[in-house]
Order: sequence, then structure tokens, then C-alpha cells
Amino acid sequence: MIQGKGVSVFSGIAIGTAYLYNPNQQHFPDFCGDVQQEQKQFDNARETARQQLQELFEKTQREIGQEEAMILDVQMMMLDDLDYLEEVQSRIQQGCSAARAAFDVGNEFSDTFAAMDDEYMKARAVDVKDMSRRITTILCGGQSGFSMEQPGILVANDLSPSETVQLPKDKILAFVTKQGSTNSHTAILARIMNIPSLVQAEIDLTESIHGQQMIVDGFEGVYYLQPEPEILQKMQQKQAQASQHQQMLEQYRGKATITKKGQKMKLFANIGSPEDVKYVIQGDAEGVGLLRSEFLYLGRDSFPTEEDLFCAYRTVVGELGGRPLVIRTLDIGADKQVDYFGLEKEENPALGYRGIRICLTQEEIFRPQMRAIYRASAFGPVSVMFPMIISVEEVIKIKEFCAKIQQELSNEGIAFGDVELGIMIETPAAAIISRDLAKEVDFFSVGTNDLTQYTLAIDRQNAKLGKFYDPHHPAVLALLKMIVDNAHAEGIWAGICGELGADPTLTETFLAMGYDELSVSPGKVLELRKTICESEV
Repeated sequence: MIQGKGVSVFSGIAIGTAYLYNPNQQHFPDFCGDVQQEQKQFDNARETARQQLQELFEKTQREIGQEEAMILDVQMMMLDDLDYLEEVQSRIQQGCSAARAAFDVGNEFSDTFAAMDDEYMKARAVDVKDMSRRITTILCGGQSGFSMEQPGILVANDLSPSETVQLPKDKILAFVTKQGSTNSHTAILARIMNIPSLVQAEIDLTESIHGQQMIVDGFEGVYYLQPEPEILQKMQQKQAQASQHQQMLEQYRGKATITKKGQKMKLFANIGSPEDVKYVIQGDAEGVGLLRSEFLYLGRDSFPTEEDLFCAYRTVVGELGGRPLVIRTLDIGADKQVDYFGLEKEENPALGYRGIRICLTQEEIFRPQMRAIYRASAFGPVSVMFPMIISVEEVIKIKEFCAKIQQELSNEGIAFGDVELGIMIETPAAAIISRDLAKEVDFFSVGTNDLTQYTLAIDRQNAKLGKFYDPHHPAVLALLKMIVDNAHAEGIWAGICGELGADPTLTETFLAMGYDELSVSPGKVLELRKTICESEV
């Protein structure tokens, strides 16, 4: 038996087969014996890749959405790139194996595209590398992508947003990654999917892991490989207890979220894409308090169009069936980097060009978002909030821009609804001037992850600083009290959408402070409702 530790990002017990995700591992011959045969094998592999991509395109379009599927459509077009095909053919004629030629040319072309000044061409770097890797895998007798014969536990070094597009999410019982943080894409996905998962796990990613029985204990932040019988029995009992607890929470489904003394609290959910709405419904959230727009930009290689964004937002509005939706505008930057944005490398990206700073200086990025949001508001209750605010002047510019968007749509005869304008309070500057900011907006939503990071001067992505990162720090709690007091003084509501909102040890503190809303991972809603309904506050 092997036992190891990690950082838990969602509680629970998962027991199943371990599946090692290692897309970069390739074994192939360098040289070939028959040039014509190698060329024929390459041509056949290219057609197989085309079929795989077409099937994956249709599946992604059907289950996730058009914008995510377009990533794969571009790769299908790259299969017919003449420069790539001619260079592979030349390498084969010089004696390279088809697999070696496809692999090397793919990497070289990817590096060439990445070095270009043109943003569209630069974005093709990922396409050609992924496409050539698929061909190489086929030539080596393997299967491209990632498949799971039965439900199990996915083990990886880390997972990028583009990789998660292709994962068989319906079969994943848990994630275990060697890298990542509690705020990584993998962690956010695990919390949305309600599955126990570990990041920063102490684990050797060797092929021997694949196929072994594995247990993930998200309560304790521990995993077991090839567990001994007594450990397996203990974990099965713990899993049964967790299941019983979840069944007990079902009595709170549909109940009003009100304390024993009559104080009301809205319980909303955080999501990243239209496909996540099913978790909102399953979790019995009263609405969506944070739709992370940046996830509509991640995992692709070009900007989503206004129509792409509108379709995504409208889908969420429709599936919520009248429940409120709060959309956060793009928060790219810091730990969320996208190649096609062409952002320069920064010494300290957490303090750099991110969030509203991008939108206010690049209207071509801001306009499609806001037009899409206003158009979607014609189909149900939609609010919007803006990240990384530090001044009243920024809010005034935002309001002027939104008024211009509304006038544009009116002139074009396009319907839109009443959209509340709110801001994220996630910088100490915004917290301190929150009384002035409250005069300009309809609501506040506190991003406690960044507020804690900036207040304590601690990089929340740095695993070495974990023992110093204290979201319960008196300074953080003092700012939270100041924010809600200033919001209420100006007659607006205030909520919390950061991870701290789901901390049950602070629920009564937030009630006492007077917060009106908590937006958390969907799987935490019933647990929090129980806590609130039993509260004496």
C-alpha cells in the first residue's frame, strides 16, 4: 500500500481505479525502413485523426457548446496544412519514421507560430502541436485524447482548461494532481462537480499507477494506492456515512434560507460554463451568484464572438428558469493566462494587467461581452459585476460604457432587460472606499480569495506560503464588516462569492455582519442552508 498527502479542494470519499493522464509521453522509432510504407501509415493516421476530431467536435458541440467545439474544428483544418504535410513528407523521404517526423515537425511549426507577431497566427501554435500529437499517438498504436473504461480517479501532473474540455466528466470520481492550487482550474471544476479531489499531491506519476485501486479521502487530504483490506473497509464505512449525511441534507431542499430569528440569506452558486447549470439545479441553489466569464475564453485559441458569448449566457438564463444570474465580466490575467490575448510577461501578474484593467483599455474585448450580457437579459433576470475595481473613476467609466451599449442596442432594435450593475470588492482600496463606491452601483460581491491575498501580501498560488495564508485574519474580517456596513448605509445589498463564503465556521459571523447573500460551490448549498436554518443569529 502507498499512502500520500495532498491539499483537499473538496471533501468526500472516492474509491475506484486510477487512470494516469500523461498526454506528453510518446515512444516511437526514430528511423524507418520503407519510405513508401511510412508515408502510407502517416496518411492513414491523418484520416483517423480527422474522424476522431469530427466525433469529438460533435460530442463537444452537443454537450458543452459551440465555442468550445470550435477549438477542434480549427485542428481539423490544420490537418490539411500544406506546409506541414510537405515537411513531414520530406522528413520521411530522408529516413525518419512517420511518428518521429509528425512529432518533430509539429513541435517546430508550433514554435514558429508562437514567435509570430500576428495574434491570430500566434494562436495556431497550440492547434498544430495538438494535431501532430494526435497523429503521433495513432501511429504509435495508442488512442489520442483520454478515455476511461469505467468510472475512476484521474491522476495527472496538472490539467489545463483545454485539456478538461475533452475529459469524460461523467466517469471521473475524483481528481489527484501533483501541481495546482486550491484556486486552480482543476480545483474549481472539482468543487462544481462535487467530487473529492486533491492538488499538490505527493505522488510519483509512473505508469505503474495506472489501473491500481485508489482511494481519495477529501476530508483528510490523503490518498491510498492498493489499499490494505482494513483501510478499504474503513474508507467504505466513511463513504457510507458521508452518503447518509448527504441524504439527511435533502430535507433542506426547497426550504427558505432563514435563521430561527427570521434573518434571510440568499444562497447562490458559482459556475464557469453553461454545462455547470445542472449542478446548480442539483444543489438547489437559488440562483447563480458568479458566472466566471473567463472560462468562456479559456481552452480555446481565439476570442469568442459576441454571438458565442450571447449563446452561452442565454443558455444559462434559460436553464435557470427564472432564477437570478450574476455574470462577472472577464477576469483574465494573474493565474489565468491565455496565449491569444498576447499579454506581456509580468514580474507580478497578480498586481498587473488583469480584470477590468483589460476591459477598460481594450474596448474590442469589452464591447462583445457587454452586448452579449444585455442581449441575454431580455430572456431572464441578469446582473453583471466587474472585477478588480480600485476607484470611483473606474465605475463611472463602466457606467458610461454600459449606457453607450444600451443606446447601441436600442438603435438596432435589439431587446434587453434591466441589468443591475455591481462590482467585486477584492482589493483593500475598494474595501476602504466602499461607501463612495456604494453610491454608484446596485450591489457588492466580495471576492475573498483576492481580498485575503492583497490584504496579507501573500500569493495565494504559492504552496510554500500556505501556512501563512489565513483568510480568518482579523484584518480580513474587519474589511468584510466595513464593506457590508457601507453597502447597507447606501441602500444596496452585499454578498460574498469567494471560497470563504462556504466556510461553515464563518457562516454565523457573516450572518451577524449582515451579509445578504453567499455564492458558493453548488455542492455546499444544502450544508450551508442547514447551518443557517439552525442558527440563533
